[in-house]
Amino acid sequence: MNFYPETIHKKNNTGLNARGFTLIELMVVIVILSILAVYMVPRIMGRPEQAKQLKARIDIQALETALKLYKLDNGQYPTTQQGLEALVQPPDSGPSAKGWREGGYIEKGKIAQDPWGNDYVYISPGVHDDYDIISYGADGEPGGDGDNADIQSWDLE
Repeated sequence: MNFYPETIHKKNNTGLNARGFTLIELMVVIVILSILAVYMVPRIMGRPEQAKQLKARIDIQALETALKLYKLDNGQYPTTQQGLEALVQPPDSGPSAKGWREGGYIEKGKIAQDPWGNDYVYISPGVHDDYDIISYGADGEPGGDGDNADIQSWDLE
């Protein structure tokens, strides 16, 4: 008989102690998840306008950051006529942008529209600050309240 340690086989105990989930346990988990979904989905789905308003605020803040970088490189903000497009391509009219950064100031190379599919309004010099950026909300018209409320750069927190 050969009793070398490498020839001794240990009995595998994992098969004896391992146990899967029973059908009842799986059903309980599914019922709990279903109950949570019934109560949570309407709350989440009922706020798409709030999500759009938040996105517009975030977009305006990103545009403000890009405008500040533009001013650092060029000494001034783009004019109203040059618009936000001056952040993605060098302006061909108005004050020159001698220090314009290669690649622009917007990461994706395109000025996004607001969440309702409208262009952001840019005014420079602005009425409230060096520049004003406005999204007219869901109705795309100045003024309004609720879902139609304007989102303005000078009102951001």
